[in-house]
Amino acid sequence: MTTLSGVWLPIVTPFRDGEVDLASYERLIDHYIRLGISGIFPLGTTGESPTLDDDEGEAIVERTIAAVAGRVPIFVGIGSNATAKIVKQIRRLERYAFAGSVSVCLYYNRPGQDGLREHFTRIAEATDRPIVIYNIPYRTAVNLTNDTLLELAALPNIVGVKDSCGSLPQSLDLLRRRPPGFSVMTGEDNFYYTMLAHCGDGGILASAHLRTADFVAIHDRMRANDHRGARAIWSQLEPLVPLLFREANPMPIKYCLWRQGLIRSPECRLPLTRVSSALAAELDRAISGA
Repeated sequence: MTTLSGVWLPIVTPFRDGEVDLASYERLIDHYIRLGISGIFPLGTTGESPTLDDDEGEAIVERTIAAVAGRVPIFVGIGSNATAKIVKQIRRLERYAFAGSVSVCLYYNRPGQDGLREHFTRIAEATDRPIVIYNIPYRTAVNLTNDTLLELAALPNIVGVKDSCGSLPQSLDLLRRRPPGFSVMTGEDNFYYTMLAHCGDGGILASAHLRTADFVAIHDRMRANDHRGARAIWSQLEPLVPLLFREANPMPIKYCLWRQGLIRSPECRLPLTRVSSALAAELDRAISGA
């Protein structure tokens, strides 16, 4: 069973003229693996998964597996607000050889804790592959409590959480109470250093598309108990993180990747557009080191 740690990348989906740019996507994968990321997470919301149709999603899964070529584990985003729909999606993707999945808490319909518990139990029963739960209440309008999450952690293939609860006290309480082998990966990019300092396992971080080697170095230094060295690197990254989320993710990240020549277009799919000219100017200064 895969244990999550280090820096995992919820990778963007490049588009060009309205189509998925698979050539740019494959180059991105190789680029980030060479920079030391620990795992790839395609079809997340940073990858604009709600705008992709089923055929595009499957093509991305297939290309991800081919481009990664076994170098790092792959956890595929499998999310919806309908339990039966996710179960069907899991079964449809079973023929692909990826390590596990990331599944977000149900959005919009706002189930109670009993509904969330039953939902993730049904998903876990539908596959023998590991599952990471994604808790992000400021997008889903429902918060998976630590009590419920820890009940779910008793299921053998629920192996961790992408913790974007937005509450540092809740996150630290989870770190104190989690069972052995249960991974807590922060999805709050601005909490990355703090969560590592409290024995978190790492992060699934959209901002690690930029300055990737620095994000990796922070994790490595913290594991070597070099907190001062890690803090020095983090102090250089800290101003960049909020800039990348000032406008809707992944618009700022795609703009930066385009400016750096890593993708051929900064375009997103509607309802996302492009960054404002004011933010573009700030991002230009940030990536040039000015």
